[in-house]
Amino acid sequence: MPQSRDSRIAETQAKLIDVLRHRVGKDERAAKQHDWFTATVLALRDAVIDRWMESTRRTYDAGGKRVYYLSLEFLIGRLLRDALSNMGLTREMEQALAAQGIDIAAIEELEPDAALGNGGLGRLAACFMESLASLDVPAYGYGIRYVNGMFRQRIDDGWQVELPETWLAHGNPWEFERRESAYRIGFGGEVVSEGEKVEWRPAEQVEATAVDTPVVGWRGKRVNTLRLWTANALDPIRLDAFNAGDHVGALVDEVRADSLVRVLYPADSSAAGQELRLRQEYFFTAASIQDIVRRHVQYQGDVRTLPDHAAIQLNDTHPAVAVAELIRLLTDIHGLEFDEALDVTRRTIAYTNHTLLPEALESWPLPLFERLLPRHMQIVYAINSRVLREARRAGLDDAAIAAISLIDEGGERRVRMANLAFTGAHSVNGVAALHTELMKSTVFADLHKLYPTRINNKTNGVTPRRWLQQCNPGLTALLKDAIGDKFLDDAAELSALNALADDAALGERAAEVKRANKVALAAHLKDLTGIRLDPDALFDVQIKRIHEYKRQLLNLIETVALYDQIRSHPERDWVPRVKIFGGKAASSYHNAKLIIKLANDIARRVNSDPSVGGLLKVVFVPNYNVTLAERIIPAADLSEQISTAGMEASGTGNMKFALNGALTIGTLDGANIEIKDRVGDDNIVIFGLTAEEVAEQRAGGYNPRAVIEGSRELQQALSAIASGVFSPDDPHRYAGLIGGIYDHDWFMCAADFDSYTAAQRNVDARWIDQRGWRASALRNVANVGWFSSDRTIGEYAREIWGVL
Repeated sequence: MPQSRDSRIAETQAKLIDVLRHRVGKDERAAKQHDWFTATVLALRDAVIDRWMESTRRTYDAGGKRVYYLSLEFLIGRLLRDALSNMGLTREMEQALAAQGIDIAAIEELEPDAALGNGGLGRLAACFMESLASLDVPAYGYGIRYVNGMFRQRIDDGWQVELPETWLAHGNPWEFERRESAYRIGFGGEVVSEGEKVEWRPAEQVEATAVDTPVVGWRGKRVNTLRLWTANALDPIRLDAFNAGDHVGALVDEVRADSLVRVLYPADSSAAGQELRLRQEYFFTAASIQDIVRRHVQYQGDVRTLPDHAAIQLNDTHPAVAVAELIRLLTDIHGLEFDEALDVTRRTIAYTNHTLLPEALESWPLPLFERLLPRHMQIVYAINSRVLREARRAGLDDAAIAAISLIDEGGERRVRMANLAFTGAHSVNGVAALHTELMKSTVFADLHKLYPTRINNKTNGVTPRRWLQQCNPGLTALLKDAIGDKFLDDAAELSALNALADDAALGERAAEVKRANKVALAAHLKDLTGIRLDPDALFDVQIKRIHEYKRQLLNLIETVALYDQIRSHPERDWVPRVKIFGGKAASSYHNAKLIIKLANDIARRVNSDPSVGGLLKVVFVPNYNVTLAERIIPAADLSEQISTAGMEASGTGNMKFALNGALTIGTLDGANIEIKDRVGDDNIVIFGLTAEEVAEQRAGGYNPRAVIEGSRELQQALSAIASGVFSPDDPHRYAGLIGGIYDHDWFMCAADFDSYTAAQRNVDARWIDQRGWRASALRNVANVGWFSSDRTIGEYAREIWGVL
């Protein structure tokens, strides 16, 4: 007989008190908020563990295939609310805590964001892990347990300052160290032959130890494992050196090992930074591949059957060395011939490409790669010889063969990791329809000629549990009331909302939910930045990694132009706007950091100018992360997805905003195109050059100076920025940044400015028609269920991994 809700609440409360006393060591009368947080996680974790073990047993009993997802980032955010919701225990825990006078929302705020990622790549990996569990697909995620992550961003006088993240300062109650899963990872040394046997003898080694976190699927159907690696020296201290007085030098091995897991994306502007990045990538990849092969041999015996039991997915090029590492294990340790090992590797590994930017397609100086990984360098050469001979037999010319080669022979010789991943995988997928087609015609054009069936598309998706149900409970409740609750299990069921999109009463209720979200965000940003925002203004949001191709600069230039227009024409009926920016710039990316400073300089000037009154506010939100996204996205009216066409692989923020009822202003780039196809042309605002037109402009002698001189608004805005209007303390601060637009405008800010400005005035007109705006917002929600990561993972599972 099922328990009543009251009995479940009583049981949860008793469990909570027991955990607080016996595992946290606190009496409920003396417990502080952080004690209650730890007790809540541990009590919930016990229920999760039972499902975790049941899921694992089920997988072993079935003897089926597992998915292994290798990613340098997993931007998982906070886990408490997600796990409570997916386990169906939110109400019981909320009331159990309330009985002790504890607000569950306050407890949730104590959980730090896990500092395991930076942007869309890592957040996609987190969504995929949740969807794998929700679809009952056995899976491991593999990555690094970063101690300090990317960095914590502080804004000092408008400048980004990078500080270490300290998310592990008080431990992590979700994780379990697995001492039995430890592997030695080598670097350097030499390769020696004894007869036909080849042995790599590394000059140095570190130990990788697994730390596991459970990942709970929807309704607790399955709990999978996120396995992150931490590093230790084999000898933590050289006692002879220590006793001889070299107290610091005695710890050098431990410091070297610790550096592997300290920071995500250490600055690579120095040779030492490049070496650390390569070491990091090999460290986590080698540990993961060794773990996969060990598990397979333990339970299946024959390494030749690995493709039948393991599907390894490489999330971008960071783990591409997996190709060489798996071949090394198969040949050197398990005795396979090279060609057979290559065949097994290709049938096991698949690769996801996330960028068309040539500079983002990783490559390593060949001397560095060969010094650190001498055996892998031999394997890369062996793969390359086979691929190039195959290309020659296929009739490809010398230029194509040079482009296909795993070694870039132009100038400094470099190992091309994208080419290694492509040639070592049976599947290479893009992450949006346009991106995939551009892969075939640009970065992988010649490889596509050689392997014409290898490239396929898997448009990205986001988990609707976190990005609708949990972050926007008001809208979720409204949707359940309007169309029932089928969409909770299948986001495609949101399409039922189409029939109600023109219902004025429903539109007003949705607007009330949106306003409540805006009021909450405005209060939070007031506490965070001191800036007071009007919740009745249009909230215009661009939150993402700061990069020139994402064109925060275009948005800022248009903001300056709008500021000038409002001051010049106070008689017009301007739509009140709040411009919200957020994102981190890579620590060595000068122009991106300058764009952050510009955003803050513009904000300081605009927000203190009484002549624009409440018509325009600008705010840069510091330290943008998953938790801030969960606050900002449900409150957004307008989603800025304005990358230079042909440069954004997909984007997932665009999907999250639309799912929460924001209209998109964007270029025909990445998944914007597919969003447009789903929501309809009337419910999205598209502007700017297409990817083909961008390519034509770049090839055809594009003259940005002439474009600027032909646009009065643009010329005035650029002049104001370049001349120091917004930087009176340093009038020349932005001269170089703006000069780049005049000289080459690679990212087409000038080329797209007039179109962008016209699109923004179109947004103003739409906003004035509130009934039409609300109907468009509902149609966005109704038609983006297709962008659920459940759909994406279903496609991977059926078409690449063969597990569904």
